[in-house]
Amino acid sequence: MELIEENYTLVTKFILLGFPTPELQIVLFLVFLMLYGMILMGNLIGLMMLIRIDPHLQTPMYFFLNNLSFVDLCYSSVIVPKMLVNFLSENKSISYYGCALQFYFFCTFADPESFILAAMAYDCYVAICNPLLYKVVMSRGIRVWLIVLSYIGGNMSSLVHTSFAFILKYCDKNVINHFFCDLPPLLMLSCTDTSVNEWLRSTYGSSVEIICFIIIIISYYFILLSVLKIRSSSGRKKTFSMSASHLTSVAIYQGTPLFIYSRPSSLYSPNTDKIISVFYTIVIPVLNPLIYSLRNKDVKDAARKALRSKTDSS
Repeated sequence: MELIEENYTLVTKFILLGFPTPELQIVLFLVFLMLYGMILMGNLIGLMMLIRIDPHLQTPMYFFLNNLSFVDLCYSSVIVPKMLVNFLSENKSISYYGCALQFYFFCTFADPESFILAAMAYDCYVAICNPLLYKVVMSRGIRVWLIVLSYIGGNMSSLVHTSFAFILKYCDKNVINHFFCDLPPLLMLSCTDTSVNEWLRSTYGSSVEIICFIIIIISYYFILLSVLKIRSSSGRKKTFSMSASHLTSVAIYQGTPLFIYSRPSSLYSPNTDKIISVFYTIVIPVLNPLIYSLRNKDVKDAARKALRSKTDSS
């Protein structure tokens, strides 16, 4: 159904073009289904459950890691199930309000990730540079406030972008060249001025990422100075291993949203953006549990204990 307004037609639904390769739809369905299963296993059944049941993982670092797994699981779950359905369906449409809700919830859960990564960097800084004050500085109340502020910041960003995107008029053209309702391809369909949206995307959105990145860089600058003061090589290795996983996660996550959301529309490339979007909406939630478990003795020990107790009980 379409609404007629003055001399143009307002769309009431969008078509998600996705990956327009009919011969590969089944293959892509199986690949992304496997990746989504890995996201569920690694984040929900893996890290989140281990952190909840193991008393040795009840520390500030794992409190932040639990929330990182939660947002990874949530924003991928906003995107992937609809994408899987579209691989097998001829009808790839999504309603106007369904599109708005998908974009809103994606941003609500994806945007806090940068804030949580910044909080984890600060946690590493306090643990390594001020260990005597660690329990005071990173008390439960402060940890909770940092996470609450992360979710508030993500929700505010989501509300701003969603509100300004869906007060625009979308006339006649309704095919989104993407596998979900993302901002750059959506703005290209609007028949009204999108300059405010472009400004918000390139300044407000990127400034949040840059501020979080600066906090991370400053934290690790002081961490590096502290590590270099340690005389024994084993001490340096042990101290650096505490933050190596987090640095890896920051390195693979931080650049992709900046690349997509800070560019002008003239540089938008649908195929390139789809590949990058797959990386940060699906691949990163798969990788994060592996990054934080393969290099982490506490998590590996907790997993062994959980498997041993399950085997003994059966």
